[in-house]
Amino acid sequence: MFINKHYVFCFFLQFFSVGTAFSEGSVLRAPSADMLQQVDGKAALDWIKTENSRTQKLLSSDPRYQSLYEHILQAEQSPNRLAIPVQMSGEIWNFWQDRQHEHGIWRSTSEESFNTKNVIWKTRFDLDLLARQEKTNWVTQGVICLAPQEKFCLMELSDAGEDAHQLREFNTSNDRFVPNGFFLPNGKQDAVWMDQNHLIVSRDWGDKTSQLTSSGYPYIVKMLARGENLNQAKEIFRGSSQDMMVAPLVFQDKNGAPVILIERHTDFFHSQLWLLNSTTLLVHRVPVPEKYDGLVYLNGRLVFHLLQDWTADNQLYPADSVVAIDLRNFHHVERVISPTRQQTIGDGENGAIAATSNGLIVVLYENVQPRLMLYKRSDNGSWHGQGITLPHNLSASVISSDVKTKTAYVELEGFIQPPQIWKVDTANQSASLLYKQPDLFDASDLRVEQFFANSKDGTRIPYFIVHKKNWQLKGRNPTLMTAYGGFGLSYLPVYHSDVGISWLNRGGVYVMANIRGGGEFGPSWHDSARYTGRQKAYDDFAAVAQDLFKRKITSPQKIGIRGRSNGGLLMGVEYTQHPSWWSAVVIGVPLLDMLNYEHMAAGASWAAEYGSVTITNIRHFWEKTSPLHVLKAGEHYPEPFIFTSTKDDRVGPVHARLFAARLQELKVPFYYYEDVEGGHAGTVNAEEVAHERAMEAIYLSQKLMDTSQK
Repeated sequence: MFINKHYVFCFFLQFFSVGTAFSEGSVLRAPSADMLQQVDGKAALDWIKTENSRTQKLLSSDPRYQSLYEHILQAEQSPNRLAIPVQMSGEIWNFWQDRQHEHGIWRSTSEESFNTKNVIWKTRFDLDLLARQEKTNWVTQGVICLAPQEKFCLMELSDAGEDAHQLREFNTSNDRFVPNGFFLPNGKQDAVWMDQNHLIVSRDWGDKTSQLTSSGYPYIVKMLARGENLNQAKEIFRGSSQDMMVAPLVFQDKNGAPVILIERHTDFFHSQLWLLNSTTLLVHRVPVPEKYDGLVYLNGRLVFHLLQDWTADNQLYPADSVVAIDLRNFHHVERVISPTRQQTIGDGENGAIAATSNGLIVVLYENVQPRLMLYKRSDNGSWHGQGITLPHNLSASVISSDVKTKTAYVELEGFIQPPQIWKVDTANQSASLLYKQPDLFDASDLRVEQFFANSKDGTRIPYFIVHKKNWQLKGRNPTLMTAYGGFGLSYLPVYHSDVGISWLNRGGVYVMANIRGGGEFGPSWHDSARYTGRQKAYDDFAAVAQDLFKRKITSPQKIGIRGRSNGGLLMGVEYTQHPSWWSAVVIGVPLLDMLNYEHMAAGASWAAEYGSVTITNIRHFWEKTSPLHVLKAGEHYPEPFIFTSTKDDRVGPVHARLFAARLQELKVPFYYYEDVEGGHAGTVNAEEVAHERAMEAIYLSQKLMDTSQK
């Protein structure tokens, strides 16, 4: 079974002067803030159309644009990309997009075939065909299948990449939608199978009043029987409209029987867990701490990653530990691993913990360097692990596992190392390289290093840097710097072919900073930068930039910064706090209005990260930090590139619109691009990805590489 968990966090030869670029964009004055907040309002869309046209005219007309676009598109659609495996119904499934399949196809092969170099794939579902037939820009968000045969599935279909989606029943025996099968109309929802004829679903049930939380997610869970209308479903759990969301989860034991849990997220980081009795439909509270992630199920035990210290049965389990609780005896808790100070468990929601028939896989990092740990449980309740050392400067994640087999698949990748797929055998506690993707850009003369900078309060901040081997330290290297620093998510090495093609191969330096707010050193690294402590993350980023200047790697005239979502907020803060430090700033699908974010799209769900502005000291912090509100007349700001998506129903496009409109009011030049599709991803298909990335490359080249401007 596989589930895509959503909800829970992207060479101008002719020089255009600042005045020229801005004057071409001021043909249509920005609508009022009220109009811009009408996401699909005519005035807002007219303004967006004008801004998009101006930006594309200035950037896409560059002689270098077409070549960059074609090379990025070729990489995005390369047939040599790795096929990410998903174990299902005794086969290996894969979702694949290329030039012929813009929307994508689901396809499958045998495990035996997948373990050869000549995989024979069979197409199981063609999303492009469905999109043409229904004249809808369908994007798949995943498939939810009924174990253990995994014959009946729910296919998640989103219009243009929104989080909201519909669910349709699909039969893997004949590869068709089931006539008169389960169908759940569009909405933000979660569903799992209880058995062939019953679903456990959380969604807005369509009563007279909205049954969504203030964050815009469901909080009422019901059992829906085959053939029933939504209004006939039987309620089994109700959270509160003040929760973030409530969602069902399902695991299976080694015999294929379902273990159904209901997870009540009271906010982004705190949750309650309830075990559903499938016979009586009664729920029982599982006594786990409220801060955890990475839930898996193995032989009667629920295994999870602690995000807080936890005392159970008079035993202290420190934050960042992996523990197991017996679902037949809640008082029986076992420790799997407690990392040291410089270690941490990988992101528990993204492939850091996985279960197979023979044991547990845990991805462990030490100073942001990965190691694979394979654990088995003894009869006396102790867990014994064997470590597998992995190459440095890579990230690792478990991309597929199945409790019915001993085999799992792990993906490794680095800045200049293309993705690799390793086959893990938990019975023999071994791992071996199965596939290595060919290079999508030339990395032969590139090098990756890890440095440390001292932040304002003395904290050592690690950062990775990718550069040409023969670079010179004279402060003149064009440098692109990025970070995220939020929600406990670790920012790890990733193989971005577009960065390699459009930046590294053209002499650019790439820097990724592991600032506080992330999870690189466990929950405390994250917690230190929540609420009003958030300035620490911004200070960390600034400290890495200063370290780059001190080492004479680059200078304010040659450095640009880029971030998306929470990283877009980071860029907005750095743009306003240190405007003279940067010559280029890319702000993607961002949060920027931090005095009103709780009332924008799904913003209420992030109060546990940023703090609620209804609290006096938090409001005071954001009054002096919110990028939209601290922009001021007379300041010399660099010209930013801002991009977002009209279809983003998570952060929403209004933040970016208001920021650009405020710049326009202040007569500060900017580039603005809003894709009408794409959801929070910003873009929805390979052509649009290549277009947006190529425009970014032109923008960065103008600002950082073209000597005529420096």
